[in-house]
Amino acid sequence: MKRYVLVGIAVLAAGCGSSSSPSSPSNTQPTTVVFTAALNAANETPAPITNADRDAKGTSTMTFHLTRDSAGTITGATVDFVYSVSGFPPGTQLILTHIHEGGPAIGGGVKIGAPLSAGSPITLADGTATNITFNGITGWADGLPLVQKIIDNPNGYYFNVHSALNPGGAVRGQLVKQ
Repeated sequence: MKRYVLVGIAVLAAGCGSSSSPSSPSNTQPTTVVFTAALNAANETPAPITNADRDAKGTSTMTFHLTRDSAGTITGATVDFVYSVSGFPPGTQLILTHIHEGGPAIGGGVKIGAPLSAGSPITLADGTATNITFNGITGWADGLPLVQKIIDNPNGYYFNVHSALNPGGAVRGQLVKQ
């Protein structure tokens, strides 16, 4: 009888061990991806800014919050923009904020934009603003494949801020993945 009990315990112990292959694919892809950009009026294209906004500069952080399936494919996303600017003339109105497609010194189309407009600008009383924040941005024209393209090639995209004086863009910086 003792021999049967020992064999039974050994069989149970073997069955309780961990398997070397998971029962479903594991997703090791990040669900948060952060980019930064150093903003400068000299980076604007087709030519650097030379008017009253010429000394403008800033920093920006763009955080992508991703939902992925078990294979790691992006199935949902939102984006947060946080940026600070300085060197603008007092009273400057910021009218747009976007991520555009385009490498260094190349202008490109808007890909992800914040809900900011000339009709509802941010006015910089002293030419400076800290931590301007837009959370949960969705609904970009190129859909979810765009998010993966930005992750794969951040230097092919730039963040810029447009002012009333420079509606085509006042400060710009290429995305850098953190």
